[in-house]
Amino acid sequence: MTEVRGRARHRRRGKALVIGVPAVLTAAGVLAYGTAFGVFGADARAGAAAVEAKAGAAKAGAAKAGAAPASTAPAAEAPVWARAVADGFASVDALGQQGTYGGRDGRTVTVRTLADLEKYATAPEPYVIVVAGTITVNPTGKEIKVASDKTIVGSGTSGHIVGGGFFLGQGVHNVIIRNLTIRDAYQGIWNDKEHDFDAVQMDGAHHVWIDHNDLRHMADGLIDSRKDTTYVTVSWNRLGTNNKTFGIGWTENVTADLTIHHNWFRETEQRNPSTDNVAHAHLYNNLLQDDPGTNITSSYGNYARGKTRMVLENSVFQGVNNPVVKDGTAALVQRGNVFSGTTGRNESGGTAFDPRTFYPYTLDPTAKVPALLRSGAGPRPTIGTASTASAGGTPSAAPAAAPTVLTVAKDGSGRFTSVQKAVDAVPAGNSSRVVIRVAPGVYRETVKVPSNKPQVTIEGTGGSRKDTVLVEGHASGMTRPDGSGTYGTSGSATVAVEADDFQARNLTISNDFDEAANRDLNGHQAVALRTAADRILLDGVIVTGDQDTLLLDTAAKERPGRVYVTHSYVIGNVDFVFGRATAVIDRSVLTLKKRWDGTSAGYVTAPSTPAGRKGFLITRSTVNGDVAAGGFFLGRPWHAGGDATLSPQTTVRDSVLSAAVKPTPWTDMSGFSWKADRFAEYRNTGPGSGPAHPDRPHLTPTEAATQDTLHWLGDWTPRTS
Repeated sequence: MTEVRGRARHRRRGKALVIGVPAVLTAAGVLAYGTAFGVFGADARAGAAAVEAKAGAAKAGAAKAGAAPASTAPAAEAPVWARAVADGFASVDALGQQGTYGGRDGRTVTVRTLADLEKYATAPEPYVIVVAGTITVNPTGKEIKVASDKTIVGSGTSGHIVGGGFFLGQGVHNVIIRNLTIRDAYQGIWNDKEHDFDAVQMDGAHHVWIDHNDLRHMADGLIDSRKDTTYVTVSWNRLGTNNKTFGIGWTENVTADLTIHHNWFRETEQRNPSTDNVAHAHLYNNLLQDDPGTNITSSYGNYARGKTRMVLENSVFQGVNNPVVKDGTAALVQRGNVFSGTTGRNESGGTAFDPRTFYPYTLDPTAKVPALLRSGAGPRPTIGTASTASAGGTPSAAPAAAPTVLTVAKDGSGRFTSVQKAVDAVPAGNSSRVVIRVAPGVYRETVKVPSNKPQVTIEGTGGSRKDTVLVEGHASGMTRPDGSGTYGTSGSATVAVEADDFQARNLTISNDFDEAANRDLNGHQAVALRTAADRILLDGVIVTGDQDTLLLDTAAKERPGRVYVTHSYVIGNVDFVFGRATAVIDRSVLTLKKRWDGTSAGYVTAPSTPAGRKGFLITRSTVNGDVAAGGFFLGRPWHAGGDATLSPQTTVRDSVLSAAVKPTPWTDMSGFSWKADRFAEYRNTGPGSGPAHPDRPHLTPTEAATQDTLHWLGDWTPRTS
């Protein structure tokens, strides 16, 4: 920002290059990497370079063996549906896994035989496995063992698994089963105790997404989630013509978390689902239908057993006996459900949980659920095919093209040797996603994505976000090379994004301006990344600098600009997250740095929010760093240009605050009192947190209910593409 401040606030020690990477990145690694997301968090995801190397090795191995029964496509050509990621509990980072994305980082293979399906499903490498046609399982009832990092998807409506299903064993994780019809293992015995023939059985698995399938007529369950299987989302499926439909439990432990939404249960007798000892069961927008005069009569609908805590919202029950049942030891909260022609038990009671503390979601109106699911549940003709539909839960009206891929590599092995050259090659007014894949290396350049080039993604292809670095060292007070004046704060940015629907992932964006070597310079603001557009997604990135690291702006004061930052690190010391955008920083680390002279004092945020807009929301994140205790404010109000009409806002909630945060975490700025603007906390923990008092306001639960990701981003649900 352009506000003039005393020099003592802008200086830090000089740095040198270490093995071609700015030392600031090495220092950041000491400060925070690995402290919030497990072992390097999203760095655990296989990068494109590693995936391509694995794919090449696998292809060479297949050729050596003389076997190539299935067609393959390189990962770079993966369509939108192959890059789909889960919502709900399957999207939550836990157990060393960052959400559920299946085999998207591996090759796409098409299979038509049981042998090929088993070959790729059990392989150690990630795969997107497209089932094209009907595969009959032999012997009947066999459950194909699925290894981690797999997407198994039907090609349109043609992918059928007949007479068997899938098994996910202990520790198997990051699996997507999507757009398939799994059917007809039924052995003629309605309450079958002998044949454990399930469509999908999970024993001790985690991070699984079961989506848009048609599951029916099996000998036992359609879905069995057993033995502490957790972080599961079951969405947009048709489940029908079955007795024991969907059972969850078989454990004394109360650890499982599941989301079950937009599923159509029709002519299913019991377990719709039955949830036993489930820590968090979130069911919403489901349709349970029992038609009169059929051979199948429902015994019960949703059942909460043992120590289950269930939230049941905006679902529809038509003709179901005992639609909602709970044990005396379970907690079940109902909201917005509709019951038509039901009889028997309809129960609720106890205190459950707030799903929005775990993930954002949007409820469809209950009145629309029957029509929505009858038209949208089950396999879609545009998933798993060359022309693809939206990766979201509801079908798109028209297919979306696979993204155009441009490659960048310093050594000349890519199409371009600089990122800006790749951006320049994107056509103005492009109407579909362009992905710029940048090979590992340090790219010293400035990058600008102009407003007429929307839907651009810049992603590093290394195994870690530290492998690909975009860096420059400009500062506000430095004179431009052409002598046209100084850079100014916004002009100092290493990367400037002025186009809507931009995404960045798996890379580092740095401004390494050396304050210690430029103590007499008037203007030490040095931006690493500036955004001035709407619907910006930063996923798995590092944004690092000192003062004014991350400028989250809008194209104009009257224009909206929403930004979602997730699984990322933002590093700095003075106002290092600032601007007038509406921004959510979720499941990330805000790393505090010492000043050039070794002192520990600074400010995390400096919002300049227009009145009537949302400002900055920091949620489920960590504020820490190798700094002294009690030196940093969480924020102060930036009334840019002295504009008294602004209403700066920062909310920090459900986050871990280190001892570096001051006991009174907000402060005034340039004559404007923080108390006249919008600064608050909610449910923070850690040594830097503290109880509410006049100098440390906390939200009430009612206020907090409207200060979450869903309310911040409105009708935009960020999705990687």
